[in-house]
Amino acid sequence: MFKEERSKPTFSWDLLGDVELGRPNLGRTTDVAVYRLMQFTLRDILISKHGVQSADEIFYEAGLLAGKQFYINVIRAKEDFNSFVADLQMALKTLNIGILRVESFSTDGKSLTLTVAEDLDCSGLPLCEEQICTYDEGFIAGLLSEHTGHSWAVKEVDCWCSGDRVCRFKANQID
Repeated sequence: MFKEERSKPTFSWDLLGDVELGRPNLGRTTDVAVYRLMQFTLRDILISKHGVQSADEIFYEAGLLAGKQFYINVIRAKEDFNSFVADLQMALKTLNIGILRVESFSTDGKSLTLTVAEDLDCSGLPLCEEQICTYDEGFIAGLLSEHTGHSWAVKEVDCWCSGDRVCRFKANQID
């Protein structure tokens, strides 16, 4: 499961296990600091061993895979964009991931700008003049790709860490 070599991802939602069975007393939630501890220490090791660019690529790809799986297993297929966004907003808020808002959506449906307030990855972190939500970029691209059937490029343009109070993402369909 986790020890075999592979040349492409083999993630399955089943790998998340039965949390209710395994954690009957502690339940499904944990502190945000624990999530960040895992993410930031992993990122630190990846940067020290492979460099910033490779670490960013890995985090984006992991987010992409997670976004696709989240869409398939949590959001599920929606007929229209408004239903997709409404269900996504509810899921992200219910799971304490963030508060999503679509700022703009092009008339051709191939580009949009959205924000995530109280973002799980960075809200409350010290100012560092960087956009750090690379995993979120991939996650959003994965969600959009699964919903539309097209590939998307997503880039964070504003971040809590660069002085904003929301994370803002520009998304463009690329095929």
